[in-house]
Amino acid sequence: MTLSDFDAYRPENEPRRKKRRTRPPGQRRGGGAGDGSREMPMVEDVEFADSYYGRPIVKPPPWDDKISAYLFLGGIAGGSAMLAIGADRIGFDKLRRNTRLTALGATIAGTGFLVADLGRPERFHHMMRTFKPASPMNMGTWILSAFGVGAGVVAAIDVDRMTGQKIPLGVLRPIVYAFEKPAGLLAALMGAPLASYTGALLADTSVPTWNGGKDNLSYLFVSSAAMASSGVALLTTPTSETRPARVFATLGAASELYFSEKLTADMHPVEAEPLQTGRPARKLRWAQALTIAGGVGAALLGRNRIAAMASGAALASASYLTRSAILEAGINSTKDPRHVVEPQRDRLAARRAQGIVDDSITTVG
Repeated sequence: MTLSDFDAYRPENEPRRKKRRTRPPGQRRGGGAGDGSREMPMVEDVEFADSYYGRPIVKPPPWDDKISAYLFLGGIAGGSAMLAIGADRIGFDKLRRNTRLTALGATIAGTGFLVADLGRPERFHHMMRTFKPASPMNMGTWILSAFGVGAGVVAAIDVDRMTGQKIPLGVLRPIVYAFEKPAGLLAALMGAPLASYTGALLADTSVPTWNGGKDNLSYLFVSSAAMASSGVALLTTPTSETRPARVFATLGAASELYFSEKLTADMHPVEAEPLQTGRPARKLRWAQALTIAGGVGAALLGRNRIAAMASGAALASASYLTRSAILEAGINSTKDPRHVVEPQRDRLAARRAQGIVDDSITTVG
């Protein structure tokens, strides 16, 4: 037997006392009564209503604020790439430059948080060894990589322009510049999947609250991405070129409010409970207030520089709070077996009430 340092903290075992057992008349040594054919129960009767002695059924994911930051930055990156291609089409050079740089910066920072959470950087590389359309995590790796290539090319071109072509590209400069339009289009096409795949990734798990919102979570994340990216654009770009960002911000804020309400409305009440109590609920209330303030400010006061910056900060903060609240609520929902068992029990009863008793979900009872 091996001992560890922790054994020193264990109290010494008390000596056992021998107890004299007495049996009622007619009861034999086996514990049964009468003919001795039955044994006495060793524990009290236990009703296993929810789980084994109330222990969690679903293991909580080991995620923390690094994943919240990754979700937030991925939304900013995807939305900024979509804003950049619109700014390029209408000739808003400052908005195009700022959104391109924001997209690349958010991609690099978000990937850093993701790799830090993985613990071993090669795990990200190993995801590139397969291509599985049925896996949101695997597809997310490919989406992030393709997006990073497109965002990196167009951002490098804008930096080269800003520095008076001081980047040592040499004879490669004409070739790199020739890929500006295709690279910008690639980043824009990958922008929406980058902003939404994390919602599909969370919903594809067995975490009760995330899985309960599977029909709306990706839409909410796209709305949040539009809101956050336009908020950053309002912070970094002169008001003379922020009209596309103001429109994007208004639409994103309205969509965010709609899908945040629809998210819990379509859930089982027990699945929605972690979003409506504790810290996640407080975060969502703040997010809603900031979304309304930022959306109204962007729509009506966006021509004023100070108001535009305040609105942008409110929208970006609201986006982070929304994603952080959803992440935390999902983790909390795994701690109580009731969040797993009651929705499943009610869905099973509903299917049986419809006469469905012969599929893989229901059983004849």
